[in-house]
Amino acid sequence: MGRWGTKFGLLVAGAFLLAACEEPVSSPRPEQRKAQPVVAPAPPVQPSERSVALAAYYETVQRQLVAQGLMRRDGGGIDTPFSKRDLVRNFVQIGVFNEFTFSGGTYEDRKSEGKVQRWNKPVRLTMDFGPAVSDEIKRESRTTVAGYAGRLSRLTGLDIALNQRRGNFTVAVLTVDELDAYAPKLMKLFPGLGANLADQITNMPRPVYCAVYAFSDADNPDNFHSAIAIVRAEHPKLLRDSCFHEEIAQGLGLSNDSPAARPSIFNDDDEFALLTSHDELLLKILYDKRLPLGATPNEARPVVDIIAAELLGGES
Repeated sequence: MGRWGTKFGLLVAGAFLLAACEEPVSSPRPEQRKAQPVVAPAPPVQPSERSVALAAYYETVQRQLVAQGLMRRDGGGIDTPFSKRDLVRNFVQIGVFNEFTFSGGTYEDRKSEGKVQRWNKPVRLTMDFGPAVSDEIKRESRTTVAGYAGRLSRLTGLDIALNQRRGNFTVAVLTVDELDAYAPKLMKLFPGLGANLADQITNMPRPVYCAVYAFSDADNPDNFHSAIAIVRAEHPKLLRDSCFHEEIAQGLGLSNDSPAARPSIFNDDDEFALLTSHDELLLKILYDKRLPLGATPNEARPVVDIIAAELLGGES
């Protein structure tokens, strides 16, 4: 339940007495103010031909995926069973390995052994829309992200919410042209971000639908303090929502994908569009305080085994 704060203002009135024998003092009429010119609002920015063509391409991609029975929104069911052993294996692969390796100021497409990383402070998501993003996409995106933030908060026990002002987890929805020009703003949002990494973030090839980057300090590398998710404005709604689901969850610490994970959005096969029942358990494991920050895969596995058994009711 939210708290209401109330401000009280005290208005002090002064009484002034005029002597009866004095002439009343007339107040000269102030100079009439000049009418200010009416400034017409700037016309909305329209997407470029390049952006329109890309939107048509992603519309075709989504239509083909759905026609193949992919991009499911049911969260998994009787056709996607998984055991405790599956859950433990998938968590270790997705939560304790890195999909990309940071080297020489940029990320290389090379998986590597990592450590347990997560947020230990409130996460405040904030939306950053490019000028050419339509009002409809803005409304839909805010509604989706606000609802998803509440769901993630309940799953992790972490304070996660959509913030109107600047937060610590930026979700940028940009057209291809806006993304090309986004590097200077990125470096302003994240002081210390190298120009090479900023260029890499903003130069997403067409097959990359979206991306997320989470940051921590060198002296506290397992605690995230900020993140940026990039989502293409050209996506149709389901593809865009799938990006919100995957990238925000990955920005919380589930940073890898696994071809063995099912039902899961952390699998590049696109079978599921939205966070599944399996993925909810991965988040619960990651934010269980018994799982130590900085744990390696071998250190994490026995702890994950215990937590997974509890979540699945002792199922093996």
